[in-house]
Amino acid sequence: MPHITPLVSVLLPVYNAAPWLADCLDSLLAQTLPDFEIVAVDDGSTDESLPILQGYATRDGRIRLMPSAHVGVVQAAQLGLLACTGEFLARMDADDIALPARLQMQVALLRQEPHIQVASCLVQHLPIPNSPPSIGFARYIDWLNSLLTPEAIAKAIFRESPLPNPSTMVYRSELFALGGYVESGLPEDYELWLRYHHHGAKMAKVPQTLLLWRDPPTRLTRTDSRYSVENFLRCKADYLWKDVLANASGYWIWGAGQMGRRIAKQLQQRAPSPTPAPLLGFFDTNPHKFGKLQRGVPILPTEEVPTCWQIHANSVLLVAVASDSARAIIVRRLEHWGFVEARDFWVTA
Repeated sequence: MPHITPLVSVLLPVYNAAPWLADCLDSLLAQTLPDFEIVAVDDGSTDESLPILQGYATRDGRIRLMPSAHVGVVQAAQLGLLACTGEFLARMDADDIALPARLQMQVALLRQEPHIQVASCLVQHLPIPNSPPSIGFARYIDWLNSLLTPEAIAKAIFRESPLPNPSTMVYRSELFALGGYVESGLPEDYELWLRYHHHGAKMAKVPQTLLLWRDPPTRLTRTDSRYSVENFLRCKADYLWKDVLANASGYWIWGAGQMGRRIAKQLQQRAPSPTPAPLLGFFDTNPHKFGKLQRGVPILPTEEVPTCWQIHANSVLLVAVASDSARAIIVRRLEHWGFVEARDFWVTA
């Protein structure tokens, strides 16, 4: 039987997901939008994932199974992308659940808003029995769900990944044009959204919960070195140079603590040639640090931000503090001084 091109291809990499896979597949097969295929790439699973996939594929022709040797999630996703044929591509993880209207509502968003290239949605934590929820994960979900519009997502892009990867839908042709899924040793999902942002793409979310998101102890963000804090900072540094610092005369960092030092280190190590914008200085509230040098530049009181800004035209300020409450105070203070977020300053932590 010839393959009929569907409207949506659901890309589903699978690796040792047997405990949750049936729930995931059932949720996809129950979608209110019927015109889709599931491209399931079994990434060399050693549990019962492959037999489960084979059983479902036998019963429903919309499931296209691609067994593979174990190549890792990035290469498995790229193999699946090459097999997808739909106009739209929805990403899904094998331990999550899509609510029935997910595909329908995301297609509607992309069709009704032609300036949007990436559609996501609100997500809800799906508890795992006998596994207490992570406070950090809950805070991350609250933050993610606060970012709905292209403007809010663009402002937040250098703080943390603003889109949960398994909640997203894109135009398949655009993903191909941007190079697909790239193995670089960095967090591939965050790098992808930074790449979309770099090319001017607009991202938005359906303001409704459409994905139930698990956070198992085996989740790659917990176990794979590409998702370490340092690799996230390397990823940020690369795109800060491309998108924020490329035409700047220099940059300042608000925060001389650990996070500020780490971001400065990555920016200096990954600076482009031949003459990158220099680090001009750090701003901090701790008087014991004032006048000292850090990474070869002075630490100054935060009250000097407006003056330094006037002296160094076309410079950029990066806010790099770990505390949510301190970050909010800093943003309000900068706005009071007339600074505009995503023009004059960027939150990077």
